[in-house]
Amino acid sequence: MRCVLIVDDEPMIRKGLSIMIQQCGEHPYNIKLAQNGEEAIQLIMEEQPDFLFTDIRMPKVDGLELCRRLSEMETDIQTVVISGYGDFEYARQCVSYGVKEYLLKPVSKGNLQNVIAKLEAHREKLESFVSVAKLDEWVMRMDDAIWTLDKERLYLVLKEWETDFLQRKMSRIQQKELLEEGYALLVKKLLVNSVTPGKSVLDLSAAAGPEQLFHCFAEASAAILEELRRKRKGKAKDPIEEAKAFIEKHLAQEVSLEEVAEVLGLNASYFSQMFKHSTGETFVHYRIKRRMEKAKRLLADASYRITDISYEVGYADHPHFTKTFKKFTGLAPSEYRNQLGID
Repeated sequence: MRCVLIVDDEPMIRKGLSIMIQQCGEHPYNIKLAQNGEEAIQLIMEEQPDFLFTDIRMPKVDGLELCRRLSEMETDIQTVVISGYGDFEYARQCVSYGVKEYLLKPVSKGNLQNVIAKLEAHREKLESFVSVAKLDEWVMRMDDAIWTLDKERLYLVLKEWETDFLQRKMSRIQQKELLEEGYALLVKKLLVNSVTPGKSVLDLSAAAGPEQLFHCFAEASAAILEELRRKRKGKAKDPIEEAKAFIEKHLAQEVSLEEVAEVLGLNASYFSQMFKHSTGETFVHYRIKRRMEKAKRLLADASYRITDISYEVGYADHPHFTKTFKKFTGLAPSEYRNQLGID
């Protein structure tokens, strides 16, 4: 819910403007009231509003001084000055302090509606925009965490970025481009320290929805840290080849994707994506294929009984083995053996 601060020394004007703003906006607002600029500054320090409506002539700290002070603060509050005809020159001076709009008294509902629509449009634009400085800050923190192999710190940076990312009103194209650009910048910074990630370009075309987009980005970033960890330990092997070798060695056992990922020091979700991208097959399908190929080799040796072959390739349930083999080859194990001339 957007927060609106109304500053005016006349209670009836504060109340009337509050009601009109609620009526003119498309969504309800959290409205705060202040009777002068000094009180407004205190409220702003407690909770920064999105929009500020202020009169010019007020006791203690007037609207002009309030606008001047706001211009010196690092804030993206959008300010609207409400003035009478005699205060027009003051209103013009407020523009130099970053005031977005001004309204002439008495405020009409139509004019107020137009101003609020402009404020909302500008706010949405601000919410979707990520500055180069902000992007560079996120990436620098990630780069530092990866270089020092600080997995916990990398996780915290990614969680902060994700929270910011999901709150912004960006289109899917904007979200995708932001994360791909962020990853490219991360790779560039890592290359300065001679760290060459296995995946130099991040393609998020297949990701659906903002959560999955960021999840893929986070997994790819975490994978760089794990790659660097393995290299520093002298284990700069291709993780997919290592996975294949591990699967081959344990075909007789029911090894899960999570177990293989743990052996490699990779996140299971990222390993699953990386494995499919590299082999064109899911982990489960690849493991079944290798089991069936081994079963075919063993069936060609008449000294092996079919039930023994079933256990040898990881199937304690013989009917399940027969069903899987037939699905894979189109023949039952006995039929396949008969084709080879083995009774």
